[in-house]
Amino acid sequence: MLARLFCSSRAHSKLLHVLPSSVFVTCAMSRRPISTSPTPGPQGDSERPPKRPRIDYLTPDSFRNGIFLAPMVRSGALPTRLMALKYGATLVWGPEMVDKAILHAEREVDPVTGVISYNGKTRAMFTTHPLEKPYLIYQIGSADPELAVQAAKTVMQDVSGVDLNCGCPKPFSTHAGMGAALLTNPDLLCGILEALRRELPKEISVSAKIRLLSTQEETKKLVERIARTGVNAITVHCRTRNMRPRERALVERLKEIVEFVQGLGLDVAIIQNGDCTGWEDAKRIRDLTGADSVMIATAAESNPSCFSAIPLRDVESTLSPPYVRLCKYLDNHWASTKFCVTQFKGTRSEVSKTDAHELKSRVAKAKAYEDLEDIVGSWTGEEEFKEISRIVEARPPRISVEAEQEEEEDIPPPCATPPDRPNPEPPTSRAPKMGLRMPMPAILTCSDMISPTPTPGGMR
Repeated sequence: MLARLFCSSRAHSKLLHVLPSSVFVTCAMSRRPISTSPTPGPQGDSERPPKRPRIDYLTPDSFRNGIFLAPMVRSGALPTRLMALKYGATLVWGPEMVDKAILHAEREVDPVTGVISYNGKTRAMFTTHPLEKPYLIYQIGSADPELAVQAAKTVMQDVSGVDLNCGCPKPFSTHAGMGAALLTNPDLLCGILEALRRELPKEISVSAKIRLLSTQEETKKLVERIARTGVNAITVHCRTRNMRPRERALVERLKEIVEFVQGLGLDVAIIQNGDCTGWEDAKRIRDLTGADSVMIATAAESNPSCFSAIPLRDVESTLSPPYVRLCKYLDNHWASTKFCVTQFKGTRSEVSKTDAHELKSRVAKAKAYEDLEDIVGSWTGEEEFKEISRIVEARPPRISVEAEQEEEEDIPPPCATPPDRPNPEPPTSRAPKMGLRMPMPAILTCSDMISPTPTPGGMR
């Protein structure tokens, strides 16, 4: 049964062509009348000013109107990020990396797949691919401005932005003054962000991810300080440091914070994080909070296709097989693949509970990719990667708001007859009448009516 599920997934995936959640607007060109009349405007201005070039880096606008993959230490691996991009994630965050760790890594590029690895002594600590670079945010765990800058400069050639983790409540992060510990040390927190913004090129975005503080006033005060460091965006996890994931996120608190930041007049995007279940739910949260974008963690860990308006069902047959093949092709560490696949779950319509349990049991017992060959079949992960590449590369290029406005203003107005000239078209052409007209002779209109003698001064 498992072999049938895995081997049929390739044919099934071709029927499940899911559009990304990003909205593509098709602009229909209006039909303009052909006219030899000159276009109103200054004479001699035949050459248009050069358009502002499209941008290939992140701006505050890049963090708006989106749905993002949250940073997750174990689940945010490269294959998961690529799957999230395939199904519509606007931007993806990599897992938190401690500043000192990446400083000692050795960068290596796979000549076949293009995968970029930052290797430690025994294995890769962080992997990425040029395909995701325009959408990848690298998250740093740091409690030292200088180390944070060094870490960011180490990887900045392979990422589009750097995010400071100020919200992780786990001891491995807080014991060294990192993560949520920075919430109680705003001077250090803002000092790190200021150093990153000052030392990194403008093409690299800087952002921060925080948690709610005990009171609204404390939270707003911290958010204002962060916003004034020059960051592009602030992600607010709508839980306090002491709250656990099973506790409901305090989403309703974010609306006041969003309005407060808007009132500051600073160009900083606010991203909501906490309890979002997918594309449809992200719309509800944005309407409720006014947030610029929404970030998803747990739901994406369970089903990376949650960024789509139509997420995959029966993930045991539609998601797990291509994910395993992709991981094998990208040489993702088996332990990472194993963990991610065992987290997948979702709505079932064709796969039984027994079959789903059997698959997870097989994956959990497997010690290497080879242990799944009998149910996965031939390793064709390259095809999975090519499909993802085709979808991601088809995304429209970024363009700044200013350039977009310039393009709209650059569209010439419809041709019109100057006001000091009579409309040359006869009434039978259904052209709008311009002022008073003399009646047309019957010989021209083919009418049997007798042409009246024109009255001086026009018709009365």
